[in-house]
Amino acid sequence: MVDNPEHVKKLNLDQLEELAAELREELISKLAKHGGHLGPNLGVVELTIALHYVFSTPKDKFVWDVSHQSYVHKLLTGRKDRFHTIRQTDGLCGFALRSESEHDCYGAAHAGTALSAALGIAAARDARGSDEDVVAIFGDAALTNGISFEALNNVSCTTKKFIGILNDNEWSIAKNVGAISSYLNKLIQSPSFNRLSKDFERWIKKLPKGEEAVWFGNKVEEAIKGAVTTVSLKQGDKDEDDFESEGKGGGFGNSLFFEEMGIRYIGPMDGHNLPLLISSLEFAKTCEEPVVLHVVTKKGKGFDAAQNHPEKFHGLGPYDAKTGETPKEKPGAAPKWQDVFGDTMVKLCKKDNSVVGITAAMPSGTGLKKLEEEMPERYYDVGIAEEHAVIFAAGMASMGYHPVVAIYSTFLQRGYDCIIHDVALQELPVIFCMDRAGLSAQDGPTHHGLFDISFIRCVPKCIIMAPKDENELQDMMFTATHEKLPTFIRYPRGAAEGVEVAEKPSLLEVGKSEVLENFANNGGTKIAFFAMGNMNPVAKTVAEALAKDGFDCALVNARFAKPLDEGTHEFFAQAADLIVTLEDHVVTGGYGAGVVEHFAEQGINADVLRIGWPDEFIGHASSVTELRRQHGLTEPQIEERVRQHLESDAGIAAIADAQAGSA
Repeated sequence: MVDNPEHVKKLNLDQLEELAAELREELISKLAKHGGHLGPNLGVVELTIALHYVFSTPKDKFVWDVSHQSYVHKLLTGRKDRFHTIRQTDGLCGFALRSESEHDCYGAAHAGTALSAALGIAAARDARGSDEDVVAIFGDAALTNGISFEALNNVSCTTKKFIGILNDNEWSIAKNVGAISSYLNKLIQSPSFNRLSKDFERWIKKLPKGEEAVWFGNKVEEAIKGAVTTVSLKQGDKDEDDFESEGKGGGFGNSLFFEEMGIRYIGPMDGHNLPLLISSLEFAKTCEEPVVLHVVTKKGKGFDAAQNHPEKFHGLGPYDAKTGETPKEKPGAAPKWQDVFGDTMVKLCKKDNSVVGITAAMPSGTGLKKLEEEMPERYYDVGIAEEHAVIFAAGMASMGYHPVVAIYSTFLQRGYDCIIHDVALQELPVIFCMDRAGLSAQDGPTHHGLFDISFIRCVPKCIIMAPKDENELQDMMFTATHEKLPTFIRYPRGAAEGVEVAEKPSLLEVGKSEVLENFANNGGTKIAFFAMGNMNPVAKTVAEALAKDGFDCALVNARFAKPLDEGTHEFFAQAADLIVTLEDHVVTGGYGAGVVEHFAEQGINADVLRIGWPDEFIGHASSVTELRRQHGLTEPQIEERVRQHLESDAGIAAIADAQAGSA
């Protein structure tokens, strides 16, 4: 299998088809061990081959939307020998990454960025007078994202040389539609037709009202293309209304949308037809106007399990390379946080008619799939549109509802202005449940949820909490439905603690922490551990280890980052020699920072050691444990940090001051 883009250009059609088969086998076999985004990459094999056949990276620029579908691109650009390391410690990143290869011109992992970034690259190219081609590869799902529309609105007024590829993997083309599409695209891609069209355009512009005539002529061409495509759908096996209801009626509707924005539309076309893809891209390369190619691909193509279960195989863990079977969960294993959330949503909705669930295209990942299945009338999926999700929820809240917005912590960053302007400022009781708050180890920095406490804590009228276990998650969700202010609940990815969830949830006192274990007053150095959410078990393990050496340790489940439990924090500040705050979050601006700020404002001289993630972007690795080890956040490492702090000059001075005060 070739692993250099220049070698791809030397292959004939039969060899290119063979390469496609080899790439699929490589994807299926290598990802089976650790998992990854299998389905999306199986769907873009031919498209990626065609891109590298026609264009020349790194001179030409490929900008992948989300870029989880860039595995084939990585295989063809010198990274085949390291492909087995993808998403693993010290291995390849699961997304495009500028620092990984010169062929990755732009890094991304959130949807809707490709068109804007590619347009910026094209504008820079035009400004400096170079001639590289810029290609944005974006999915149909990206068009549910507002950023994509903002970019499309600016394309024609920014550059005349821009290629967009709409990778549509949500529906298949019937054979007759594909034939008509192939015929139409052969016609408009013919070099002689293109020259005739351009010559005619230059000639007609010289006539009175020539610009209007050219515009009208283009619309006539558009109408003809649309009419033929519509007729082909009527003659096909699939009912035309089905296409219309999906918003994918083909030529006329889609092309009119793009062409009204000044972008030439070509498609839809079979995204697995290499000759058609290559000729289409060659034509796009010659266009002196922005162009979008609508390419229809099959998610999971070449692997039955992935084709039959596209949602599951979008991104998954280990699987059997022959059957696609995934390991079954061990009996008695703790439920995932997202499943506890989903179960609780159903429970709350059955008891409270004001509660509804909202997701931004992540029903399974967030756990809201259960609500969709049991109570679909209380469930809303707004697509990849986080800003809209937040404002939509604000509108519902203004009408007396308690909307629960289930969005990963990292994706909620996109709705920040809406949180401030539309929710907090109006004191609307929107409930934000932030899954993946903490690490998404194999995905890396684009998906870690390490900033939410910081960016929410500075916003007035907000409540921030984190549960220590699944039962407390239920209680926090129930408590949030009784609040009249915005509430934010953060919890991590993966398995919860294995605690039994009560049949009925309990109301929590807002802003009140939970003292799990007080000082024993055994004469040892007093250390008070304040832990947020999933750091409670870590604090417990560290405290038990220190207690064996005579340290007197107290354990407090902080529960709330805002409002802070001032009384409990102040009590232990006076009683302890050292306060240790622990959070699965950056220390900059986080919960621990809030504790330090409060003590400073109150003139309390307390020794505080903040444990959390450093002020840097955390990379990807095979596991959360590995990343914690790299950054000194495992239980033994935290224990050692506490000991070193107490032995330092600052620690000794703080203990002396505390002892003098108590005397």
